[in-house]
Amino acid sequence: MILTQYITENRDAFILEVENVSSRLGINPNWLMAVMFKESRLNHRAVNPTSGATGLIQFMPSTAGGLGTTITLLREMSNVEQLYWVHKYLKPYAYKFKSYTDVYLAVFFPAAIGKPQDYVLQTSSLSAGLIANQNKALDTNNNNQLTVAEVEAWALRGFDANTVKELKKKAL
Repeated sequence: MILTQYITENRDAFILEVENVSSRLGINPNWLMAVMFKESRLNHRAVNPTSGATGLIQFMPSTAGGLGTTITLLREMSNVEQLYWVHKYLKPYAYKFKSYTDVYLAVFFPAAIGKPQDYVLQTSSLSAGLIANQNKALDTNNNNQLTVAEVEAWALRGFDANTVKELKKKAL
């Protein structure tokens, strides 16, 4: 499994639970590890000072509430305990997961899961410009909109060539 060197607590139990959660979701466990790494560097105590997003996949306060927990409770959990909530969050999207990008999009912008590379991230209540403005690092062509291709490129950025090759493997 990739990125295990970044697990600082409960390494064996955490790896086992990542494998279990991934199996229940029908995904490659490396995809889940990479998503959690991109969101929190596998730090279950990570907190975004601006949004309050917390934990392994940076649960927003409203998302945590919708799942039946709070960001305060999530912060108090071990990394292994938090994986229960990661699974609970991802489970409704599991049937859509065909790639690492799909799993990343479930956390970043679920409406884009399975969409083509040129799909522009937006909804009836969130303009493409607002989404791009809030995620400037992803808007690589600076056109004030994000596409699935740009999100995918960002989700793969920073990984070595072997890791990228592993993450690009499609679901069986």
